[in-house]
Amino acid sequence: MSLESASDEIKLAIDLIMLLEQSEMAPETVLAALEIVRRDYEKKQQAHMLT
Repeated sequence: MSLESASDEIKLAIDLIMLLEQSEMAPETVLAALEIVRRDYEKKQQAHMLT
């Protein structure tokens, strides 16, 4: 499967992985940041579902 035919989720995941690897941050820092992002987007999703 080529990247062009991959789902948006896969494309975004690849972009994020590349960005995070370039940052050369400790894995623990990256995981903590991703948890913050996950919670933020879950709140946005819930707010969107209520409107």
